Amino acid sequence: MLFLMAAGLTLIFGIMNVINLAHGSLYMLGAYAAAAGFAASGSFLVGLITALAASVAVGVGLELAVFRTLYRRDHLDQVLATFGLILFFNELVRIVWGSTALYARIPSFLSGRIEIRPGTPYPVYRLAIIAIGLAVALFLYLLIARTRLGMPIRAGASNRVMLGALGVNITLLYTFVFALGAALAGAIAGPIFTVESGMGEGVLISAFVVIVIGGIGSIRGAFIAAIMIGLIDTLGRAFLPNLLRQVLSSAAASTAAPAMSSMLIYLLMAIVLVARPEGLFPANRR
Repeated sequence: MLFLMAAGLTLIFGIMNVINLAHGSLYMLGAYAAAAGFAASGSFLVGLITALAASVAVGVGLELAVFRTLYRRDHLDQVLATFGLILFFNELVRIVWGSTALYARIPSFLSGRIEIRPGTPYPVYRLAIIAIGLAVALFLYLLIARTRLGMPIRAGASNRVMLGALGVNITLLYTFVFALGAALAGAIAGPIFTVESGMGEGVLISAFVVIVIGGIGSIRGAFIAAIMIGLIDTLGRAFLPNLLRQVLSSAAASTAAPAMSSMLIYLLMAIVLVARPEGLFPANRR
């Protein structure tokens, strides 16, 4: 799920050179639209389609109304404008859905657990999320690296102005990919996380860490970095409490372990920035 968020963000940031802090807001809108569609219809697939349609529509609208005026502006203007969009969308969802958090149920056909090995049950829904992430990763790789449409996308990362001078218009494709990535992540997050105003900010920070570690504009880098961050955070939360209990009280260890596991992510980012400032897999080496 972290890769789904980071994939659209790294394409927009790396290829279009736009810092989009509002990417987390599309994630939030996707989660709200999925929860609302599921509540109205009782169908998870209807909720998923609603989330995709709403997020893509909003993404295209934002690109037409806001981002096209920001392409030639400096990064400070982009940060200020997209931060304003965060505030706008947070208040918008409070007006439409209220301040009470929403909860989406896992669909019946994806509920339950499956033994990935004897004695190790794992939720079917989380396996479905992994499958979706792998499918999107494969699709983006084939699109960018193996198709004629991918050639102008790669060229846009090197010289967007020259690409435009040659008559190529791939702006809407970027917008679609960036909205689709946020929509997918938001739509499938509802049954796992609480759907509430401001839920996109925390995920946005993690997504930026992913693209910094993996390399801005690199889908392969985003994929590998998302797995690395997920493993570090999960292993830290699983094993740090027991390790800290060797030197701290049980209560102090339980409190400190989650914070320290989060610190490990930023420590990894700092090490990567010192050793390879362009990230592990820069886009120009893809």
